[in-house]
Amino acid sequence: MDTDDRLAADLARDLDRSFDALVLAHQDRLYTIALRMLRDPRDAEEAAQDAFVRAYRALATYDTERIRELQVRGWLTTIVLNLCRTRGVRRAARGAPPVSIDDDARPPIEPAAAAAQAPTEVAERHAERERWVARLAELPPVYRAAVVLRHVDGLSYPEAAAALGRPEGTVKAQVHRGIGLLRTMLEADARHELEEMTA
Repeated sequence: MDTDDRLAADLARDLDRSFDALVLAHQDRLYTIALRMLRDPRDAEEAAQDAFVRAYRALATYDTERIRELQVRGWLTTIVLNLCRTRGVRRAARGAPPVSIDDDARPPIEPAAAAAQAPTEVAERHAERERWVARLAELPPVYRAAVVLRHVDGLSYPEAAAALGRPEGTVKAQVHRGIGLLRTMLEADARHELEEMTA
């Protein structure tokens, strides 16, 4: 029995006692998904928190058999993606620009790991990570969601399709197209760097 199956069984037995375990098991991944979709640490934190509130309210209305059969990972992903869509629409309606992902949004590096790395290695890896975050943020939302679920969160294609409410073939095509767009951005960045070096 995997962790989510055990969580579902525990939630079916005693929702109030088991809900904290659900939050601990999934809070980081929901925040990461929300952050990649919304590009704003505050909005991402609120979306992840709201997802757990909605999950609890829904679970309180489900019978025990439905909770036991629940695919927890995909179900929570669907909730947070719906909240991200709603927040994105509201933000666009207000004309609010997206906030960049700043240092406060990143998990801290473990002190022992940081001490073992040369400062230039840390800086280079940090800069490369920022470039990938920026590229991912430039993808149209439909491709960004598919790529985030498949390659950031690690969902299988069937799980991503269920979370997005789309056919599996459509999700595969969206991931493929999103990766293609990222590859194009990477090639353009490499050309730009080469031009700067040779200028």
